[in-house]
Amino acid sequence: MNKDIKYMRLAIKEAKKAELIDEVPIGCVIVKDDKVIARGFNHREIKKMVTSHAEIEAINKANKKLGAWRLEDCDIYVTLEPCIMCAGSIIQARFRRVIYGASDFKGGAFGSSIDVLKAQNINHYPEIVRGVLQEECSQLLSEYFKRKRK
Repeated sequence: MNKDIKYMRLAIKEAKKAELIDEVPIGCVIVKDDKVIARGFNHREIKKMVTSHAEIEAINKANKKLGAWRLEDCDIYVTLEPCIMCAGSIIQARFRRVIYGASDFKGGAFGSSIDVLKAQNINHYPEIVRGVLQEECSQLLSEYFKRKRK
């Protein structure tokens, strides 16, 4: 199995944890040396904090685990294209790769809504891999919002 698919499946498991607590089902895993070092899922509603996105939750855990703010040898897997806040954190942490499932045309910051990597003079440009298990990631979100509208 392709490593990107393997780790995106783990991110989807994290997203499903968010769904169980009635949070928007977005999940994230961070991988270093082919090992998961951190996991996260949305906690915005429960924590009442705008910064409690899956990516930020996982980045904070990875920073703590490694005892460093730089995550340059790490890859981050997210079920939904990161927003501008998360993209900024990903760039600042110097991730090697960003792998996401579903594109976010309303708020995605790696090309769907805006592209932060087109900014000149930023300090780091991670590799972006789009659309890994896109259908599964998109379906998880669309089914959640269909249930919420009922």
